[in-house]
Amino acid sequence: MGKQPTVKEISADLGEQDVVRIKRVLEGGIRIPAQPRVLNELRKLMARQELDVRLLARTINQDPGLTAMLFKVVGNAAYRKHQPFDSLEQILHAVGVAQTYNLAQAIALRNVGMTSDKRVYEAFWVRSQAVGELAMLIAEERVAVCNLFPDQAYLAGIFHACGVPLLLQRFPSYCSELRLGTPGHWANWQEEDRKFNTDHAVVGYLVARHWCLPGFICDAIRYQHSMLDLGDHDARSMVAILQLAIEIHARDQRVPNPEWDAVRSQVLPELGLSDEALPEFVDVVLERYAAALSV
Repeated sequence: MGKQPTVKEISADLGEQDVVRIKRVLEGGIRIPAQPRVLNELRKLMARQELDVRLLARTINQDPGLTAMLFKVVGNAAYRKHQPFDSLEQILHAVGVAQTYNLAQAIALRNVGMTSDKRVYEAFWVRSQAVGELAMLIAEERVAVCNLFPDQAYLAGIFHACGVPLLLQRFPSYCSELRLGTPGHWANWQEEDRKFNTDHAVVGYLVARHWCLPGFICDAIRYQHSMLDLGDHDARSMVAILQLAIEIHARDQRVPNPEWDAVRSQVLPELGLSDEALPEFVDVVLERYAAALSV
């Protein structure tokens, strides 16, 4: 797992209550995964004054699984104006180095060796991948309103619930008590807090901070269930994208999303959408999502 973060490293600029919650998580036996070596190498290369795209491409190519998934992700409809991609160097030039690094971070999270109930774990990643791809499409459609970009939304979508596998590892009864094996049932953060004295948003925030994600994405993960606490901020717009992506995924899967009714009135204005415009917007996103899946 690598060296674990300290409370001081991870809780800068947080309020006293959040610091207490983070201390409780870190002292409670939950292990925060370290970044894979290839990401550490990429970050060091990106810190240089002059970027060498060929060297960046060679570094990514050290991880065949990461490379394959990167090609798959940039095949998404959100990147249609750049397609097709024939090489990693082409991806780095067309998508951008920082954006490609964001995508690599999101992809690498799945490969850090978090193990638990295999069936639930696989279902978790199917859902996270779908939410990430839908968030990417929403961001691309609403970029003029939110000024957030597809790679950032994908990163937030993949990481937003990454605390769930860690809680599955830490608490043997987590899966059964939250009924995660029931089709269409998802972790409720309030129930997590009541039963396990923490929740996946706090744990996900710790992972995001430890992996050096942009601050506003870390904040969006932390406050994904309390959007109004963010005020007027990029993180607030990212939470709106996440919440709408989760709702569209629920509609696509024909499963309930109990949180939507409570957040709808906050999400739609943040994204410049109305109740009347929402059905058509959802249809457009789902059409593009289905097209990407069929490639």
